Amino acid sequence: MLADKGFLGSSGATAPGGTTLLVIPPVAELREDAVQSRLKAGGYLSENAWIHRVLDEVETYLEKVGEWGYPFPKDHNGDPLRTHLHGPEYMKLMRRAVRQAGVRILDQSPALELLHDANGVGGARGVNRLTGQEWEVRSNAVVLATGGCAFLSNGLGCNVLTGEGLLMAAETGAELSGMEFSRQYAPSAAFGSVTRGRMLAWSTLYDQEGRVIGRGDRAFGSMQQHLLKGPVYASINLADTEEKRRFLRHAHPIFFMPLERAGIDPFRDKFPLTLRYEGTMRGTGGLRLTGNECLTSVPGLYAAGDAASREKVTGAISGGGAYNASWAICSGNWAGEGAAEYALSQSKDACKRDLTPAGRYGLVQHSDADRLMDVPQIISAVQHEVFPLSINFFRSEPVIRASLERLHGLVPFLHDSVSDDHRHRVRAREAAGMVATARWMYSAALARKESRGLHAFAEYPQLDPRQTHRLLVSGVDRIHIRAEKVPHASELTPKEGMVL
Repeated sequence: MLADKGFLGSSGATAPGGTTLLVIPPVAELREDAVQSRLKAGGYLSENAWIHRVLDEVETYLEKVGEWGYPFPKDHNGDPLRTHLHGPEYMKLMRRAVRQAGVRILDQSPALELLHDANGVGGARGVNRLTGQEWEVRSNAVVLATGGCAFLSNGLGCNVLTGEGLLMAAETGAELSGMEFSRQYAPSAAFGSVTRGRMLAWSTLYDQEGRVIGRGDRAFGSMQQHLLKGPVYASINLADTEEKRRFLRHAHPIFFMPLERAGIDPFRDKFPLTLRYEGTMRGTGGLRLTGNECLTSVPGLYAAGDAASREKVTGAISGGGAYNASWAICSGNWAGEGAAEYALSQSKDACKRDLTPAGRYGLVQHSDADRLMDVPQIISAVQHEVFPLSINFFRSEPVIRASLERLHGLVPFLHDSVSDDHRHRVRAREAAGMVATARWMYSAALARKESRGLHAFAEYPQLDPRQTHRLLVSGVDRIHIRAEKVPHASELTPKEGMVL
């Protein structure tokens, strides 16, 4: 069974656009250089064996995609170039492969909670968000591939990514890791949702007075500072030949659609930019993995893609498109194989287990109508804490602490009643997922008193070698934090478990 919050094949961040892939020729020196470069850039929180594993196996899986019919272009020798996937074509193909494998697909059917017992997870239940029909699946293994959390920031394809998968897992006792590495924003036209920022490499950036700020590929680090002062504009005027412009239009046609609809010639005109928050979707954090088969810390529960922590591959920095896409393909296969092996090894059928629903937040129904959960207000309150650059990007300890206290104050409202309307139930669960994700992010950020990768603190501007460990968070009402050693780290001072 495969339940998708949207329509399988057109929902999610990859479907409307596309993605590059991390493919490095099988030359020992090249691959070792890539591994060491990623290890250093990621603040030494990744693991060499996991990076090599992705590099080794992604090509095998891409060959399978080609066998299924994906039209990879070929080089002058006739060999396929597996460095990019066109989103609509790729996801259409994947839906067909799933159906041919005999999987039953539940479209427009978000999962709301997991089923569990003393032996771990044994299924899930949810609702069709169009018809209101409820569904329940009992299975000795479940794979969460629900993506990260982008907090309804309106990035293209990302509004299905609201953190319910992470919350569902945490309600069964699962741990998360890398949640502090979530300070990730992406540029887009202020009136659009396309966050394919690569096109800005050929742009000049301007302030509101028309003064040049810099080139798009060099000024991104300072764009946040400029946006605090006022509007920022871009013009892709560095693509100064018709050949370059044709190349860019062909590479990412969806980038140009909102601009052209607005009557803007992006190669000559200036257009306003904004930064859309990408949270854990383009960040690093997610469910902690405990083995090569992508098992979480709860028996029977597996995680893949952005729902899982990518620290073992990307460290403390974003995987971007290439690393994240290759990780999604590999982890999906590993989680599926691990889940199947585990399910088949169980002596008791899931339908005969005494399973109970694990969901506790944004699912309660009271008879008192006055206690109806105000979903829009909760979502707006969370966004006011995670969207502002002055809070989340330019992090300082007192500001993050004050923000976290306000987020903690939202938890009691997650126990207010939800209505019988299935649409309200789905939205209430989204709100609960965003509240939980934001609290995990800022709790982990306060515990990491240094600057490393995507996490930067004004009071602690340097990387501290003594903190070369992962921070594991768990719990919803009360958040617990503990440190986990990184295998290659020489100086570690894991802290005792803390409760915030």
